Amino acid sequence: MTVETKLPYDQDYVRSFSENRNEPEWMKELRLRALDLAEGLDMPKPDKTSIVRWNFDDYKHDINGETINSLTELPEDIKVFLDMENHSENIVIQRNQSLAYQSLASDLADKGVILTDIQTALQKHSDLVERYYMKDAVQVDEHKLTALHTALMNGGVFVYVPKNVQVEEPLQAIFWQENAEAATFNHVIVVAEENSSLTYVENYISQNTDERAVANIVTEVIAHDNANINFGSVDNFASGTTVYVNRRGVAHRDAKIEWNLGQMNDGNTVSENITHLLGDNSYSYAKTVSVGRGNQSQNYTAKIVHFGKNSQGYILQHGVMKDSASSIFNGIGKIEHGASKADAEQESRVLMLNKDARGDANPILLIDEDDVTAGHAASVGRVDPNQLYYLMSRGISQQEAERLIIHGFLAPVVKEIPIEAVREQLTEVIERKVY
Repeated sequence: MTVETKLPYDQDYVRSFSENRNEPEWMKELRLRALDLAEGLDMPKPDKTSIVRWNFDDYKHDINGETINSLTELPEDIKVFLDMENHSENIVIQRNQSLAYQSLASDLADKGVILTDIQTALQKHSDLVERYYMKDAVQVDEHKLTALHTALMNGGVFVYVPKNVQVEEPLQAIFWQENAEAATFNHVIVVAEENSSLTYVENYISQNTDERAVANIVTEVIAHDNANINFGSVDNFASGTTVYVNRRGVAHRDAKIEWNLGQMNDGNTVSENITHLLGDNSYSYAKTVSVGRGNQSQNYTAKIVHFGKNSQGYILQHGVMKDSASSIFNGIGKIEHGASKADAEQESRVLMLNKDARGDANPILLIDEDDVTAGHAASVGRVDPNQLYYLMSRGISQQEAERLIIHGFLAPVVKEIPIEAVREQLTEVIERKVY
């Protein structure tokens, strides 16, 4: 069944939106072409998940937010995602669709490192943004949501590390959906040139439990030869936001991309995390944890495609479903012909806490080359009543016992995340979702 989604904005609106932001001509033309394409494209069709009744067209597109002069001005529920005592200088905060705060260490700026909001990047680094924007990782015409994202993009960040530069401190972005009806059409580009390295951490935050909004997010991560990118994210949209997030990576020769994703949204969510290992000896490790609750529906796909010889791709997914939440976890390892000596491994596990919760783990290996290594593991099950009884017999309440079981189930993934800030943030969000 085709999902019909009306286009909430027309060509005149998109043209004015781009011109009012003083965007380069190529961006305006790309937006207009994408809007035209969107009319004829179908919605995505996530496996085993019906999105027919999901909200993708009820939102407000152009809502600005006020700037702040200091991180101390942030509300407490935003500060938990920062190290307020030893916070890094390297941070961008987006409030609704406006840049609220920005800081980059002077020594990194002197080396040519760029950490800025996407709108500033379009004005100051237009040629560099155009080189990567919807080119190698994500295509405009994949489906209606990628086309609408391109036409209506209203926020995001641009991160660029030049050749031979090693960035030791994490670069961070916080995307704060303060207005309950604000749409988040974020575009994130992270580029590491040859022999460079960086760690990037982002957070998505909203509180709209009653009002409806949409998040349509595209992320493109490009690791050039012998580059290393460590990407961490904690997604924490409230139940009123319908989320489509498309994170793609491209790893060239000897390059590494690590994904560390905490998918903690309370609303309906479709998430794609796909990495193309183009170069020989390229590497990717995709780690995901999720907690579903209420009556939300979620569909997560982690996919690594091997093109290069001796490429290594590993997928680790753990999810916990509460109440009547349901989730699909797809783990896909694809080894193309010619990718000899490639290694594709994956593990997907789902724990259901209540009788009405649903989980599905689908391990998939697609192999077109003989001389390779591949394997998978998957499990879906409910809480062991004996384990729960044992804990409760020791004087622990049922709620506390479930909390301990959840943390124990997610720990194998959380402890594998090399970014300390992401581990701490995930622990904080998991605590909130458990109770």
